[in-house]
Amino acid sequence: MADSISAHYIGLEKTTMPYRKVGGHEILADIYRPKDNSICPVIVYIHGGALITGNRGLTTENRILARVLSLTEENGYALVSIDYRLAPETKLPAIASDIEAAFAWLGAEGAKRFHLDAQRIVVVGDSAGGYLTLTTGYRVHPKPKGLVALYGYGELAADWYTQPNPYPNYNLEKITEEEAKQQTDGTIISDAHRRKGNGGKIYMYYRQTGLWPQEVSGFNPEALREDITPYEPAKNVTNSYPPTLLIHGTQDTDVPFEESVKMVEQLKRHSVPCILKQIDNGEHCFDGGDSAQIEDAYNSMREFMLMHLKER
Repeated sequence: MADSISAHYIGLEKTTMPYRKVGGHEILADIYRPKDNSICPVIVYIHGGALITGNRGLTTENRILARVLSLTEENGYALVSIDYRLAPETKLPAIASDIEAAFAWLGAEGAKRFHLDAQRIVVVGDSAGGYLTLTTGYRVHPKPKGLVALYGYGELAADWYTQPNPYPNYNLEKITEEEAKQQTDGTIISDAHRRKGNGGKIYMYYRQTGLWPQEVSGFNPEALREDITPYEPAKNVTNSYPPTLLIHGTQDTDVPFEESVKMVEQLKRHSVPCILKQIDNGEHCFDGGDSAQIEDAYNSMREFMLMHLKER
């Protein structure tokens, strides 16, 4: 369960509170920080799940968060793990506004209440959380000092998302539109545990049909590519974009490795410091990847965060 990880980090104090309330719906954040009043640099974690599943909860099975929490405790940092409203009940512009609201809260009320240094923030996220992490490079204030995107993506209207996923693992069981719709009654949620089913069938249906960008964004198919552009990190890089570390498996059948390659091309084009650590033969979540490369990538993540959290 979400709290199971807390017992492993006795030097940290956890508080759960809403950072935003929309139409009576509270969107929550978990704040982990040292048990004192020191001013702490901040690591923000954004969970994955195709913008459809998942929540802010941290478990001992989450390899990324276990490492981030260790780094947090060892160095006197704070960790803020956030929820955001989920699709398809909530569409992409509103989801993006939640991420913006979370950082606005961090820079004001959150910083005061939890003694956070809002000028020293590093963001880390995996998969869709990696995508949202990349959006913080140009959509939020205060601007992060650095970004870490694990198997994330910078494009939303490319063929990999607008065409049916061809890989066998995504076609073992054909999901019907009716089966997908049975997982939601339209109620706004920011935690997939509160949905009828976790949303997995919704996601699989969208990937089998190539409908993900259309259904998640809510944009008209005819104008999709134009309307979705403001939400695509690869098309919004400038020379003020934060330094970025990308980690990706070369055999990822969910989010293509090429998505990180393309993002790096844009970062370099605008002279933004960036590193791409590839995991040879790694699937999504690095499954099947070279263990030495995975460990090296996690060490690089640690050093990257340490470097940018120490900067003023």
